[in-house]
Amino acid sequence: MRRREFVRLLGGAAAWPLAAHAQQSERMRRIGVVMGAAESDPTAQAQVVTLRKELQKLGWEEGRNIRIDARFALADAGRVRATLMELMSFTPDLLVSNTNLVTSAVQAEVRTIPIVFISVGDPVGSGYVSNEARPTGNLTGFANWEMSMGGKWVELLKEVAPRVERVGFILHPETAPNIGLLKSAEAAAPALKVKLVALGVHNADEIERVVTAFAAGSNGGFVIAPHAVTLVNHHLIVALAARLRLPALYPADYVAKAGGLISYSFDRLNQFRQGAGYVDRILRGAKPADLPVQYPTKYELIINLKTAKALGLDVPLQLQQRADEVIE
Repeated sequence: MRRREFVRLLGGAAAWPLAAHAQQSERMRRIGVVMGAAESDPTAQAQVVTLRKELQKLGWEEGRNIRIDARFALADAGRVRATLMELMSFTPDLLVSNTNLVTSAVQAEVRTIPIVFISVGDPVGSGYVSNEARPTGNLTGFANWEMSMGGKWVELLKEVAPRVERVGFILHPETAPNIGLLKSAEAAAPALKVKLVALGVHNADEIERVVTAFAAGSNGGFVIAPHAVTLVNHHLIVALAARLRLPALYPADYVAKAGGLISYSFDRLNQFRQGAGYVDRILRGAKPADLPVQYPTKYELIINLKTAKALGLDVPLQLQQRADEVIE
C-alpha cells in the first residue's frame, strides 16, 4: 500500500469514532401532543402535520433528535387524562396542548414539564398564566380570541341576516373564555337591536336539544362560541342550522367551507407554525417565562353564498367585498 493511501485511510479511521460519538451524543427529545379533536378530523391532522414540518425546518428530525407522539382526545376530559398518562410514561421533554379543555386537564396533572398551548381562550382568566407578557409557571403559548370578539360576531351575524332579532349564543357554560365572549355579546346586543339568549351545551345531545328548542321562536340566529364541544360537533350544528333554516356564525374557517353560513376566524395552521417556534426555543434552553403569550394579528371573514341562498338571504354586496373568501 502506498504511504499516501495509508495516511488517508488512517485519517478516515480516526474520524470514525468521532462521528459515531457525535451521533450518539445528540440526545433524542420527546414531545407529547394532545389534540382536542378526533383522529379522523382533517383539520386536526393538518395542524399536527404543520407542527412536524415546521420543527423539521428548525432542525428537529424525527428519528434522529426528536420523537413526536400525537394523540387525539376529542372533547372528553377523562380521555384527555388517560391520554396524558400514556404520554407521561414516555418521559416527554415538552407537551403541546390544543383547546382549553385539553390544556386545563394537562395543567392539572403536569407542574414541571414545559407546556406550549395552541389556540386557547383567555389564558389569564383560565388560570394558565398570571401574566401574558411574562408567563409564570410552566405554560406559555398562543391564544385565540380577545374577549371583545363576542360582540363582533353578533354584529357580523346581523349584517348578513338583518332580520335576526333573537341570537342564541351557543357556549360551554363553565369555560372562562366562553363566558367572557358571552358578556361581550350581551353588551353589544342592545345597540344591534337583538335579544341575546345564552345556550349552554356539554355534548351533542344537548346541542340538538337547545338548538331545536330555540328555533321554535321566530327571527332567530346563532353565534357559536369556540370550544372543543362545539367544534367537534360542528357538522351537527351546520346540519341543524340548515334543517331549521337559521343563519349562524362560526369561529372557524373550516366550518364555513363545510357549509356554515359565515365564519370570522384566524389562521389555525399558522398558530401551529408559531407553536413549533416556541417548542424549538424551549428545547434549546428558553423558559416559558421568556416567551410571551401571543394572539392572532389577522382575522379572516368567509361567507358561504350557497348556504345564504338556501336560507333565502341576500348578502349585502358591501359585506361580500369585505370578505377574505366568498364561496359560491
